[in-house]
Amino acid sequence: MTTRISRFKFKFLHTVFAMERDLIVGGQAVMEGVMMRTPSAYAIACRKADGSIVHTAESLPKWSDKYKWLSWPVLRGGATLVQSMALGVKALNFSAKIWEEDHAESETAKAVAVEEEVALVSGTVVDTFGMAPVKVVLPEGKTKATQSAAAIGSIFFALFFNVLLFIVAPLVLTNLGFIWAGWADSPAIADGSGWWGTVKAFIWEIKPHSWIAFNLVDGLVRMVFFIVMIVTMSYLRDIRRVFEYHGAEHKTVFTWEKGLALTPENAAQQRRQHPRCGTSFLMVVMLVAIVLFSVIKFDIFWLNLVVRIALMPLVAGLSYEVIRYAAKKESGAFFKFMTKPGLWLQNVTTQEPDAEQLEVAIKALDESLKLEPAGT
Repeated sequence: MTTRISRFKFKFLHTVFAMERDLIVGGQAVMEGVMMRTPSAYAIACRKADGSIVHTAESLPKWSDKYKWLSWPVLRGGATLVQSMALGVKALNFSAKIWEEDHAESETAKAVAVEEEVALVSGTVVDTFGMAPVKVVLPEGKTKATQSAAAIGSIFFALFFNVLLFIVAPLVLTNLGFIWAGWADSPAIADGSGWWGTVKAFIWEIKPHSWIAFNLVDGLVRMVFFIVMIVTMSYLRDIRRVFEYHGAEHKTVFTWEKGLALTPENAAQQRRQHPRCGTSFLMVVMLVAIVLFSVIKFDIFWLNLVVRIALMPLVAGLSYEVIRYAAKKESGAFFKFMTKPGLWLQNVTTQEPDAEQLEVAIKALDESLKLEPAGT
């Protein structure tokens, strides 16, 4: 009887939301749990070791009335990503706190460090540019100053690592490969130059015979690095658990989008690959970067590096628009093609969840929907 009433309540709420607006939901997998977000609220649900589900939820005030420019195309992509990162940190903190209650503190630190590397990959993009910034709450136990310093240090290290791995390394390797293959001018090395002078000569200048071909190879190297990193991480037990919850998140989102009752049985029948997934977004970022980086050319290495870093917000904004439009049924073949590589890679970043994991994802979405104003 309770189940039938619950299903009736869900259908009623879904009808109201559908009448009022096109309600887009998204989420992110965390340690033993899922964060779900609707346009005006979010909720995090995690499974404890004893089998119980704990959750937290909060409404998010709008800021689109005050900052209308954040709803402009391309710019809204940057705003969405910044807010998603802030909410992702909050979700990770909550799941880390629950994890800490069940495991040793040393294991928690390791798990959180690895989790940060896959936070964006295991999320679903949702239109959130009209919402207020998320206040990040740090777990209790240590001083806020210590945790803030650690969080800031972790963010800077992650940024440095990603710039080094996905911008600097592909640029250097592609340049060296083109010189070795005779597709770029060899550097002039002065007599008596030491090893440092020789290395500097090879990486200081970039003079390929074809700049378009150079950027194409540079982009392919970047993609290979990304795919190898994801596939390698998928063999870690903790990350595989996150990818299973990632699959549960996608299946739950599909269940909602199809207007079905939010039950593990309905969710289990849905696909794991979602066009608005963070994995697809990152793959689109790399495709857009190949095109955009081909427009600007400098012979000096560090100028190319600076331009690539400076253009990343624009690359991210354009990629967000591609992902956003590709998720619509009326989108053309070009946009579908742009998201195909990401959908293929989701066979790795999402794994088949069990009924208990689906139950956690459904709980998170249900709690978020309870805070969503039906009349807005």
